[in-house]
Amino acid sequence: MSKQRLEVVTPETPPPVWAALRNEAAHAAQTEPTLASLLNAVVLKHDRLSSALSYQLARKLGDQELRAMSAREIADEAYASDPAIIDMVEADLQAVFERDPACKGYVQPFLFFKGFLALQTHRVAHWLWTEGRETLAFYLQSRMSEIFQVDIHPATRIGSGVFIDHGTGIVVGETAVIGDDVSMLQGVTLGGTGAQRGDRHPKIGRGVLLGAGAKVLGNIQIGDYAKIASGSVVLKPVPAGCTAAGVPARLVNCPAGDSPARTMDHTLAEDIYDYVI
Repeated sequence: MSKQRLEVVTPETPPPVWAALRNEAAHAAQTEPTLASLLNAVVLKHDRLSSALSYQLARKLGDQELRAMSAREIADEAYASDPAIIDMVEADLQAVFERDPACKGYVQPFLFFKGFLALQTHRVAHWLWTEGRETLAFYLQSRMSEIFQVDIHPATRIGSGVFIDHGTGIVVGETAVIGDDVSMLQGVTLGGTGAQRGDRHPKIGRGVLLGAGAKVLGNIQIGDYAKIASGSVVLKPVPAGCTAAGVPARLVNCPAGDSPARTMDHTLAEDIYDYVI
């Protein structure tokens, strides 16, 4: 199974991620007949990734106020209006497959991983937000928080190839920006430092690794390929390629290494700098 970034191909040739997902679902349905009905409904009866994903989100998000059929129509509308969302979905699936050693393929995150499903809920909510449908966007945010324990403001801008591992307890504020290829673990907060309004949340660069329980607060820049160690509290900018650790955080090595978000390397250098950030 290839783990390289996939090119968009014509509808007559299914994208490799979608083809792999369907193949895995068919195999799982044969080996675990108890789940065959679920796998058929969510994956196998669909002819494209967008259709399967809208169905999956609808069955997760639907409730008495927002029926599953309505939730699916909203997701389908988002994907039809902005096909780039599905390109990001493919990149997100690949990110989980490449970076999570517990992930055996694409079926697992698509069906069961709440970090992936929360991120895809946010992508639809963000599309609603950009269309001026703020009330419905907030409704999806609320459902995301209730179901997946992930609370991301619908205005937050998130790039592609993002990996949210475990998901539980993640909070991301309104004006935060998360770049491409970022990885974050449970308990991460990208928040503000007070009650002020305006641009008040962190800007996370490309390829950043945010360890479990990390708190990054304020309108600060975390540079590309930086690493924030688990449990750290970061209140000042972190230069590109550096690692920040501690409470309050200080730089422990620069550079942090190549693409820490992809390697998921949470270790720290032995030599530390006496520089509180």
